[in-house]
Amino acid sequence: MVSEGRQRIDKWLFFARVVKSRSLAAKLAQSGRVRVNRDKADQASHLVKPGDVLTITLDRQVLIYRVVDCGTRRGPAEEARTLYEDISPKPAPRDKNLPEEMVPLREAGSGRPTKKERRATDRLRDGD
Repeated sequence: MVSEGRQRIDKWLFFARVVKSRSLAAKLAQSGRVRVNRDKADQASHLVKPGDVLTITLDRQVLIYRVVDCGTRRGPAEEARTLYEDISPKPAPRDKNLPEEMVPLREAGSGRPTKKERRATDRLRDGD
Protein backbone atom coordinates (compact mmCIF):
# COMPACT_ATOMS: atom_id res chain seq x y z
CA MET A 1 0.00 0.00 0.00
CA VAL A 2 2.85 2.42 0.81
CA SER A 3 5.19 3.19 -2.07
CA GLU A 4 8.86 2.36 -1.64
CA GLY A 5 10.69 5.25 0.03
CA ARG A 6 7.51 7.09 1.03
CA GLN A 7 5.87 7.46 4.42
CA ARG A 8 2.73 9.02 5.87
CA ILE A 9 3.41 12.50 7.17
CA ASP A 10 1.91 11.81 10.60
CA LYS A 11 4.19 8.79 11.09
CA TRP A 12 7.22 10.73 9.90
CA LEU A 13 6.51 13.65 12.29
CA PHE A 14 6.11 11.17 15.15
CA PHE A 15 9.28 9.23 14.30
CA ALA A 16 11.28 12.48 13.90
CA ARG A 17 10.11 13.57 17.37
CA VAL A 18 8.49 16.80 16.16
CA VAL A 19 5.42 15.96 18.29
CA LYS A 20 4.84 13.67 21.26
CA SER A 21 2.20 11.37 19.78
CA ARG A 22 1.00 10.22 16.40
CA SER A 23 -2.48 11.58 17.05
CA LEU A 24 -0.96 15.04 17.68
CA ALA A 25 0.98 14.66 14.44
CA ALA A 26 -2.25 13.87 12.59
CA LYS A 27 -3.97 16.92 14.12
CA LEU A 28 -1.00 19.09 13.15
CA ALA A 29 -1.19 17.92 9.54
CA GLN A 30 -4.98 18.20 9.32
CA SER A 31 -4.97 21.73 10.72
CA GLY A 32 -2.86 22.90 7.78
CA ARG A 33 0.19 23.74 9.87
CA VAL A 34 2.47 21.48 7.82
CA ARG A 35 3.57 22.29 4.28
CA VAL A 36 5.32 19.87 1.96
CA ASN A 37 7.32 21.67 -0.72
CA ARG A 38 5.23 24.82 -0.09
CA ASP A 39 1.90 22.97 -0.51
CA LYS A 40 -0.40 22.44 2.47
CA ALA A 41 -0.70 18.88 3.69
CA ASP A 42 -4.40 18.71 4.55
CA GLN A 43 -4.44 15.03 5.49
CA ALA A 44 -2.34 12.91 7.79
CA SER A 45 -2.09 10.33 5.02
CA HIS A 46 -0.09 12.67 2.77
CA LEU A 47 3.08 10.84 1.71
CA VAL A 48 6.56 12.32 2.10
CA LYS A 49 9.76 11.07 0.52
CA PRO A 50 13.45 11.86 0.96
CA GLY A 51 14.23 15.27 -0.53
CA ASP A 52 10.89 16.87 0.44
CA VAL A 53 11.06 20.12 2.40
CA LEU A 54 8.63 20.36 5.32
CA THR A 55 7.63 23.69 6.85
CA ILE A 56 6.10 23.02 10.26
CA THR A 57 4.41 25.80 12.21
CA LEU A 58 4.43 25.15 15.94
CA ASP A 59 3.19 27.44 18.71
CA ARG A 60 6.22 29.71 18.99
CA GLN A 61 8.48 28.67 16.13
CA VAL A 62 8.64 27.62 12.52
CA LEU A 63 10.71 24.56 11.66
CA ILE A 64 12.01 23.87 8.17
CA TYR A 65 13.24 20.32 7.67
CA ARG A 66 14.51 18.48 4.61
CA VAL A 67 13.49 14.82 4.76
CA VAL A 68 16.60 12.63 4.56
CA ASP A 69 15.10 9.23 5.30
CA CYS A 70 11.87 7.51 6.28
CA GLY A 71 11.72 6.15 9.81
CA THR A 72 10.93 2.67 10.99
CA ARG A 73 10.31 3.42 14.67
CA ARG A 74 10.29 6.22 17.23
CA GLY A 75 13.73 5.74 18.65
CA PRO A 76 16.06 7.93 20.67
CA ALA A 77 16.66 11.56 19.72
CA GLU A 78 19.96 10.75 18.01
CA GLU A 79 18.18 8.32 15.72
CA ALA A 80 15.40 10.84 15.05
CA ARG A 81 17.93 13.49 13.96
CA THR A 82 19.11 11.21 11.16
CA LEU A 83 15.67 11.45 9.52
CA TYR A 84 15.96 15.15 8.65
CA GLU A 85 18.29 18.02 7.93
CA ASP A 86 17.38 21.20 9.80
CA ILE A 87 17.41 24.14 7.39
CA SER A 88 15.49 26.55 9.63
CA PRO A 89 16.78 30.12 9.59
CA LYS A 90 18.67 31.23 12.66
CA PRO A 91 16.62 33.38 15.06
CA ALA A 92 17.06 37.12 14.70
CA PRO A 93 19.34 38.73 17.28
CA ARG A 94 17.54 40.54 20.07
CA ASP A 95 17.58 44.30 20.29
CA LYS A 96 20.24 45.43 22.77
CA ASN A 97 18.05 48.30 24.05
CA LEU A 98 15.29 45.99 25.29
CA PRO A 99 15.75 44.35 28.68
CA GLU A 100 16.09 40.57 28.77
CA GLU A 101 13.13 40.17 31.08
CA MET A 102 10.54 42.63 32.25
CA VAL A 103 11.09 41.78 35.92
CA PRO A 104 11.05 44.63 38.41
CA LEU A 105 14.45 45.08 40.02
CA ARG A 106 14.99 45.60 43.74
CA GLU A 107 17.96 45.84 46.00
CA ALA A 108 19.78 42.62 46.74
CA GLY A 109 18.62 41.00 49.96
CA SER A 110 15.48 43.08 50.29
CA GLY A 111 13.11 40.11 49.65
CA ARG A 112 9.53 40.03 50.90
CA PRO A 113 8.57 42.44 53.66
CA THR A 114 8.15 41.10 57.16
CA LYS A 115 4.74 41.20 58.84
CA LYS A 116 5.81 44.27 60.84
CA GLU A 117 7.00 46.09 57.68
CA ARG A 118 3.79 45.20 55.84
CA ARG A 119 1.64 46.59 58.67
CA ALA A 120 3.68 49.80 58.64
CA THR A 121 3.16 50.07 54.88
CA ASP A 122 -0.58 49.49 55.31
CA ARG A 123 -0.76 52.24 57.96
CA LEU A 124 1.00 54.66 55.60
CA ARG A 125 -1.29 53.76 52.74
CA ASP A 126 -4.52 53.97 54.75
CA GLY A 127 -3.52 57.19 56.50
CA ASP A 128 -4.14 56.00 60.06
